[in-house]
Amino acid sequence: MQVLQKTQKIVRYQNQNGQVYYGMVEDNMILQLSSDFSELVNKEIKYDGIKLKYDDVKILEPVKPSKVINFGWTYAGHAKETGGKPHLKEPFLFLKPSSSLIPDKGKITLPSNNLTNQVELEGEVALIIGKRGKNIKQEEAMDYILGCTIFNDVTARDLTKTDPQFTRGKGFDTFGPLGPYIVTGIDPSNLRIVTTLNGHVVQDGNTNQMSLTIPYLISWISQVMTLEPGDVLATGSPSGSCPIKSGDVVVVEVEQIGKLRNYVQ
Repeated sequence: MQVLQKTQKIVRYQNQNGQVYYGMVEDNMILQLSSDFSELVNKEIKYDGIKLKYDDVKILEPVKPSKVINFGWTYAGHAKETGGKPHLKEPFLFLKPSSSLIPDKGKITLPSNNLTNQVELEGEVALIIGKRGKNIKQEEAMDYILGCTIFNDVTARDLTKTDPQFTRGKGFDTFGPLGPYIVTGIDPSNLRIVTTLNGHVVQDGNTNQMSLTIPYLISWISQVMTLEPGDVLATGSPSGSCPIKSGDVVVVEVEQIGKLRNYVQ
């Protein structure tokens, strides 16, 4: 058994036999692990000696969380463009169901039956919780993060503008692309986020532009609900949210993490 190194890329995938594993990404290869998620959060790695080509497996969502916690309007520019409050004193909170999650290269399915006429992208950095926590102190908050990944908070903007809360507009199936992997040992407070729509840049921001700090967000939400290993905390979107339509390709790229690519249908 080895100990998880400071910076690693952890991927969850399905092999050609339909079996699901975690693995470590090295270049274009995956080192298959026999470790389950509980062992990974304890930084225990068990290699089983199998190496696979990254392109030969199906990449899955990196976690199966008990909850997907979203912080809205943490960037003043995005708050202004969507009718929110640009300088929050406390987080604006909403949840997404786990049924909204899809992996890298998964398909975002636009709702049918005229349920919405304005679906938009929102590229974000997401935190993966690594240990159970309640009433976490800000100075200890970063110790509860296993690593970072990429999130696209797909949103039916017309519904969030009319509903008293955001559950419907944020909660459709496939409205939560997540991945492709978890990167450990990086500082989430200064990461550039660039989102492209069909190859054109529509968002270009940095987590250092957030109006609320990440340790504050973790501490604040832990006063409300217990954080469990594998929970996803989406930290909010910079400005540039824009509509998507069938046939579009959305890529959210975050430095030190990688690219999350999804296809709209």
